[in-house]
Amino acid sequence: MTGEMSPLAPAEKVDLWRQRFFEAQAAAEEFVLGEHGEEGLAGWIAANSRITAELLRAQRPDGVSATDHFMTRLQRQLLLYDSAVSIEPQPSGTVLRNADCGILRYRKEAARAGVVLTFSSPCPYCQELNTAIAARYVEPDVKVSCEQAGDGCTWRAENPHSSHR
Repeated sequence: MTGEMSPLAPAEKVDLWRQRFFEAQAAAEEFVLGEHGEEGLAGWIAANSRITAELLRAQRPDGVSATDHFMTRLQRQLLLYDSAVSIEPQPSGTVLRNADCGILRYRKEAARAGVVLTFSSPCPYCQELNTAIAARYVEPDVKVSCEQAGDGCTWRAENPHSSHR
């Protein structure tokens, strides 16, 4: 390769960071599954959820509940992949609707481009990981759940004893 490369445009940087993160995540998943099987994957999720919950505790802004911080983080994570996401306050908590998951779309595009994927769908892994993070991080009286809905999902953070937040 000769000559100097011109700097990357902001959109090119975003695409490259997405690609590098995707490659690193896929490599980690393949290694864990290959070396340790499903039991290793459970351990990976446990370690990842513990580390992420600790980081969230350290990063939580003053005056923001752990639940709101968790839901905002999840929304921002999905927006990194241009997901169609909305958050709606409800009397018992918060609902995050992911009508079109950019992570799922990104993986489908990668598969069409010949990338061998570890999981046929990232959804069960994403749901298990983020539910585990929530269990370690959000307030104890809040239940976080996720329901698959086509090419998206709906996350709920609900306090059954609260009529409004």
